[in-house]
Amino acid sequence: MRCVIQRVSKASVRVENETIAQINHGILALVGIGREDDLKDLHWMAEKISGLRIFEDEQGKMNLSLLDVQGEMLMVSQFTLYGDCRKGKRPSFTEAAAPQDAEKLFNELVNAVRQKGITVETGKFQSEMAVELINQGPVTIILDSNNSKK
Repeated sequence: MRCVIQRVSKASVRVENETIAQINHGILALVGIGREDDLKDLHWMAEKISGLRIFEDEQGKMNLSLLDVQGEMLMVSQFTLYGDCRKGKRPSFTEAAAPQDAEKLFNELVNAVRQKGITVETGKFQSEMAVELINQGPVTIILDSNNSKK
């Protein structure tokens, strides 16, 4: 499972020119599900995202988590995070999970984060989305559950 985490002052998702989700201070998480991902990856990612200390404390140090600052999260499924560009010019997506498998794990990830007490909004799975954000910092972190297995 791969996530691109961005600390935002606000973020939103539009589908067909209609805003379907929006948050204020918090995290935008672009989520890619791999075909080998399972519940272990899901729980690792839920724990990592919700506890990631990327918000500043009173000394200006990144020392606070989303829970600490009572922030919100916008999660958007993005299979292109599994694009493999090592050969040729066109990305291969063979490592991305099949849509039905990815949707199930994505929804379970959303629920796991919500169970931690975080307000979570989502994009619309398998839709053309326009994602807008104001990246605060900017702070952008890349997480990969495969790195947890080393």
